[in-house]
Amino acid sequence: MPEAGRLIVCATPIGNLGDVTLRVLDALRAADLVCAEDTRVSRKLLARYEIPARLERFDEHVADARTPKVIARIEAGETVALVSDAGTPGISDPGEHLVAAVLDAGLKVEVLPGPSAILTALVASGMPARSFFFGGFLPRKSGEVRRRLEQLKHLDATLVFYESPARTAAALAFIAEVLPGREAAMARELTKLHEEVVRGTVEELAAEVAGRTSLKGEVVLLVGPPARSATVFDDDDLRSRVRALVAQGVPRSEAVKRVAVETGAPRNRAYRASLGG
Repeated sequence: MPEAGRLIVCATPIGNLGDVTLRVLDALRAADLVCAEDTRVSRKLLARYEIPARLERFDEHVADARTPKVIARIEAGETVALVSDAGTPGISDPGEHLVAAVLDAGLKVEVLPGPSAILTALVASGMPARSFFFGGFLPRKSGEVRRRLEQLKHLDATLVFYESPARTAAALAFIAEVLPGREAAMARELTKLHEEVVRGTVEELAAEVAGRTSLKGEVVLLVGPPARSATVFDDDDLRSRVRALVAQGVPRSEAVKRVAVETGAPRNRAYRASLGG
């Protein structure tokens, strides 16, 4: 009996094709089969790097039927590469199903790290990254959206959601309703020519997006954690604390960071307060 093969999970660019790693390119060249969420999308990457790989569709509509066949090929000694439309497979896409099935079959799974819209948006947003919660896509029905946000209301972490451009305005309106006053950011078209990261309170973002006639590109929404002591520290308190540290020779950015940690106020709010008066 031949030695079993493996499944290689390949993170692919979230926009800029130049972000693919050398290890992923090598894996795609060597694979006996490439399972792709959308073969049309994956062909663009393969064509860019002149990789003549065999592609097979593997999306939510065919995952159940094709998983046993993929496992059989791996058991027969083949190497199968898994790619999603963008980013790391297994995050809000059918790749999760295949990875779990291959592991349950006692076969080898190798993950090649690379681009991630979640981490790119989190860092670009300036939101606290010490603890964050990824909630995937919010539910489609309004009642379910409100219930979901209520469940996360008291979580001491930055909330991260994927959203389609058509539903972003509605999602922000719900967030402003359930989580008022929070710092937030909207990131879209990450790593592309028209990349945009908009920051502000949830109310400001909701108003900003509602005023646009259209929105393009995949969207990541980020909502800051609840302020631990928002009723205790007003802007004057924050301003005086930052300025006291600056007077001691601490750089303003570091002073703002320290005050945000000490008071539980969002860093963006502490920074704006430090500029006032």
